Amino acid sequence: MPCVRSVNVGRPKDASWAGLGYTSMDKRAVSGPVKVHRNGLVGDVVSDTKWHGGPDQAVYVFAREDLDLWAARLGATLHDGQFAENLTTEGIDVNESLVGERWRIGSVLLEICHVRTPCNDFKNWIGVLGHDNARWVKRFTAEARPGPYLRVLEEGVLQAGDEIEVVHRPDHGVTVTTLFKALNLDHSLRATLVGIEALGAEARAKIEEYVATLA
Repeated sequence: MPCVRSVNVGRPKDASWAGLGYTSMDKRAVSGPVKVHRNGLVGDVVSDTKWHGGPDQAVYVFAREDLDLWAARLGATLHDGQFAENLTTEGIDVNESLVGERWRIGSVLLEICHVRTPCNDFKNWIGVLGHDNARWVKRFTAEARPGPYLRVLEEGVLQAGDEIEVVHRPDHGVTVTTLFKALNLDHSLRATLVGIEALGAEARAKIEEYVATLA
């Protein structure tokens, strides 16, 4: 049964290696019910509001299975939340989920709308954890298993152990991995994303800009 393995939140902490001099990437698991509003989890604070946060990046999800993949490659242990995800999942391939797919978790209704793009702060964070971060952004990008961002359609409460119930799957077939590749690896894929209503505003703008160049 697909479920939430861990709910993780973080607050800004001073970090000389971060672009702003502080970061919220150090997320820790919390127990018990957590309220979720349209901009994210109560107790989780976005540091870099220019590039992160807002309704289209309200909840970031990464699979335990993908953490295990990277742990094997890094030759290290990765704890739930160490990729700065809000929800660490288990039993569901989040990257094969569809853009616009809706999940019921606890009393919260979520919709996949965007993907993570690795940045220099992420690279530095991996190094701070003591892992090999050489060419990290390129390595993470090449894997094309970024984990999705979800918007909150219905606010509510969730907690570790909650089942992930897929209540809607659109019929376009565009996965999280496909969206990531279209935005970061193969721009020719962008044309296949035209008309997907659930896309976040940032992704939609990039796709519309690309399509305009083909006219």
